[in-house]
Amino acid sequence: MSAAKGATAPVITGGTPPGVPVHVGIIMDGNRRWARGRGLPSALGHKAGADAVRRTVEAAAQAGIGWLTLFAFSSENWQRSDDEVRDLTGLLRFYLRHEIAALHRNNVRLRVIGERERFGRETTAAIRDAEALTTNNTGLNLTVALSYGSRTEIAGAARALAREVAAGRLHPDELDEALLERNLSTVGMPDPDLIIRTSGEQRLSNFLLWQAAYAEFWFTDVLWPDFGAAELAAGMAAFARRDRRYGAG
Repeated sequence: MSAAKGATAPVITGGTPPGVPVHVGIIMDGNRRWARGRGLPSALGHKAGADAVRRTVEAAAQAGIGWLTLFAFSSENWQRSDDEVRDLTGLLRFYLRHEIAALHRNNVRLRVIGERERFGRETTAAIRDAEALTTNNTGLNLTVALSYGSRTEIAGAARALAREVAAGRLHPDELDEALLERNLSTVGMPDPDLIIRTSGEQRLSNFLLWQAAYAEFWFTDVLWPDFGAAELAAGMAAFARRDRRYGAG
């Protein structure tokens, strides 16, 4: 994952319309509460959440958003019950098999960040094939964070740079923010302009901690399975009203 010394990783933003966030990150929360509120098993809440992913990806593309990052499975989610983890990973494999063709037809490029190997050989191969199929697509850049934790990501970048220093290829005085960024899993992606969290919770939960330094936040009480184009539009409208000064005043 280490970038070569002095290398520059291009950040492509595309032709995003004025007032529209280039990059939106979404912490998808509330699947289990949605299911419990209807007397349903958690698995059906996660399935409804997958339907919300489809709606939101379509709405983001139609709105002209260039980059959409979805927090689908955190590194902490492995602590959930074996049954729920099995349901989630099974749904992931189903999504990769049955939705990737539609993403490809709609010119969406899929990338996955996080510890994908933890999902096993079959799922890892499906992820790799999906990324390869869509790699030349030029529409919406869809990134899915799976078994992802930002602290682990940052620690990994620090280890990569430490190895460069230990090998004598990098002097400690040369370490800076740009070098660290080039060793993150989001290298080449613009930082998120807007981060949305559903279900009324108001925290990052270890999502894009470094990248969200100047992101705007929008929180909604809507549970993720009920999220769609209207809620995304509301978040974008709130973003458009913000005065982004980046610490300048």
